[in-house]
Amino acid sequence: MAVFLAGALGLGIAVVVAILRIPGFGNDFHPYRDAAVAAALDRHSPNVVSSINFDQRGLDTVGEEAILVAAVVGAATLLRRRSQPRPPRPAVDPSARPPLLAATRLAGYLLLPVTLVIGADVVVHGHLTPGGGFQGGVVLATGLHLLYVAGDYRALRRVRPLAWYEAGEAAGMGAVLVLGAAGLAVGSGFLSNFLPKGTSGKLFSAGTVPLFSCAVGLAVGSGIVVLLAQFLDEYLGSDEGAR
Repeated sequence: MAVFLAGALGLGIAVVVAILRIPGFGNDFHPYRDAAVAAALDRHSPNVVSSINFDQRGLDTVGEEAILVAAVVGAATLLRRRSQPRPPRPAVDPSARPPLLAATRLAGYLLLPVTLVIGADVVVHGHLTPGGGFQGGVVLATGLHLLYVAGDYRALRRVRPLAWYEAGEAAGMGAVLVLGAAGLAVGSGFLSNFLPKGTSGKLFSAGTVPLFSCAVGLAVGSGIVVLLAQFLDEYLGSDEGAR
C-alpha cells in the first residue's frame, strides 16, 4: 500500500498539473498536431495516422501488438482442452434448425474473395490512404469467416489450419521487433524510420512505415483468426483446438 500510495500521489499531481495547463476550449494552439503532420510529410507518408503509429510513436504500436498477442494466448489458455472428456451435448435434430437463406450463402461466397482483396489493399496501402495494418488485419480475418456466415464451417476449418495462423501471428510480431532492432543496428534508434523515403504517393515510399503496416497486418489478422477459432471450437464442440 505504501508503494501504491506513493505512485498514486505522483500520478495525481501530474494529472492535476496537466488539467490546469490544458489549452482553453476552441484554442487554435495544437503543437502536437502540427509536429505530427510535418513529420508525416517529411517521411512522404500522406496517411498521418499510419506515420504516427508506425514511425513517430512506434513504441506504442509494439505495446498494442503485445497486448493483442497476450489476449489471444490468454483466450486460448482459458479455452484449451482438458484431459477430461467434454460432457456430451444433447443431439440436435438438423431439421429443427432454421434453414440458411440462399441469398446469405451466395453473398458469403461472393464477398469472401472481395473482402480479402480489400483487406490486403488496406494493409499494403496503409501509408498512402486511410487504413493500415490494424484495420486491414481485421478485414482479412473477417473476410475469411464469411465462410462460417455462409453456413460452411467445415470449409472454414479447411482454409484456416491453426498452425499456419499461429505461426503467422508470431512471425508478424517478430517482424515488428526485427524492424525495430534494425534501426538500432544502423545507429538511428529503436523503431526509427531508417529506410529511404522515396516519392510521396508511391507504393514504395515512407521508409519503414509500409513494412511495419504489413507486419502488423499479418499479426493482427492471424491473431484474430486464432482467437475466433477458440470461441467457435468451444461453441460448436469441435476438437480442432486440441490438434
